[in-house]
Amino acid sequence: MMKPNIIKGGHFSDERGELSFNNDFNALGVKRIYAVKNCDTQFIRGWKGHKIEQRWFVAVQGEFDIFCVKMEDWECLENNIEMMKFHITEESLDVLHIPAGYATAIQAKTDDARLLSMSDYGLGEVDDDHNFPIEQFKIRD
Repeated sequence: MMKPNIIKGGHFSDERGELSFNNDFNALGVKRIYAVKNCDTQFIRGWKGHKIEQRWFVAVQGEFDIFCVKMEDWECLENNIEMMKFHITEESLDVLHIPAGYATAIQAKTDDARLLSMSDYGLGEVDDDHNFPIEQFKIRD
């Protein structure tokens, strides 16, 4: 099974201005995009998991921490599950890929933060939203 990973982007500036880019991200499988803006930096949006959908996240403004847990059993949930943490910023246009089989929780780290989320399924194409209370998995920094 694939693991979440960062597809590195980059940043360039000169006298004309700035350019953020990601030449390694292939958006061919993306069918839907939307933007997320949390109410404040204390709120953690999650947990939301997908058995078959995969997601890609890009910080288009500000910074985010994104926490991921691999779901071994969707019915019998463990609280001491291994957690991964990723930090993405608008600077380099890094793309965080979350493969199917994971749940995520998202925390904005700056007040102005906006996150672009992309999915490989259209809205209503599959019934694959699995929501868990934020207390289900303890966030560990």
